[in-house]
Amino acid sequence: MSNDEIILTPEGLRNLEQELEELKGPRRRELASRIKTAISYGDLKENSEYHSAKEEQAFMETRILTIEQMLKRAKVVTNMDTSKVQVGMTVVLNDIEFAEKIEYKIVGAAEADVNENKISYESPLGQALMNRKVGDVISVNAPMGVIEYKLLEIKL
Repeated sequence: MSNDEIILTPEGLRNLEQELEELKGPRRRELASRIKTAISYGDLKENSEYHSAKEEQAFMETRILTIEQMLKRAKVVTNMDTSKVQVGMTVVLNDIEFAEKIEYKIVGAAEADVNENKISYESPLGQALMNRKVGDVISVNAPMGVIEYKLLEIKL
């Protein structure tokens, strides 16, 4: 991992802290119990339950380390000015070609989740939106061509 800052919204910080707490507490205890039970079955060479639990434990411990590193490098955004688009803001856009309203929350890369309409400020659309104001027309290069949006609203 690089030593760059990890940009997080307050919500993103809370989510990572909660995930870390869950992994280090209940999930660790649950896996330890599964491993102990699997060991009681005997021969570990052909014990699929044991190998499955150990593999899951390795993934979990890697995730714990990843989250801890992210939290050490976290910079939480605390913007209150909605006059221009910044990380942590929610934007309402109008897709000019299809006349569709779309709402996105601008977040750091660690929080981006297209299924939840959270886009990274580092994405092509995120970059195009940064520091823009209501009424601006934004053009974004996409694989299918240039897409134009009108920025209708900026909110917290």
